[in-house]
Amino acid sequence: MAKRASKGGSLRGASIEDLRKEFERRRRSSGKLLKKREKLAAQISAIDAQLSMLEVSSGGAARIGGVRKRPQNTMGLVPFLVKVLTGKTMGVTEVSMAVQRAGYKTSSPNFRTIVNQALIKHTDKFKKLERGKYTAA
Repeated sequence: MAKRASKGGSLRGASIEDLRKEFERRRRSSGKLLKKREKLAAQISAIDAQLSMLEVSSGGAARIGGVRKRPQNTMGLVPFLVKVLTGKTMGVTEVSMAVQRAGYKTSSPNFRTIVNQALIKHTDKFKKLERGKYTAA
């Protein structure tokens, strides 16, 4: 008879019966893991609520249950860009900061790049005046 695998040990050379028993043991302990996960999720929710009261975003770093909470905006990025650039000429970095100051919420670490792509893509709404400088068309 093969020796019983210790917790987390190798099951190489274990008999079918030993494998079945080990599987059962691990399955029984899954309840403890689920309870621990629920407790941690509750703690994360409480911390997120505190951060929200302070108007600080967690940056989408905490994913509970595989669900990412995305910031909700009243309108899309392009209308925000048009609003910010109307009557003004700005560089991409200035525009990305101005859009966020105007109320656009994002958790993207590459927001400046996203703004740049939007300005390049929507030539009907934005006019490039010189390298890196744009205005609303």
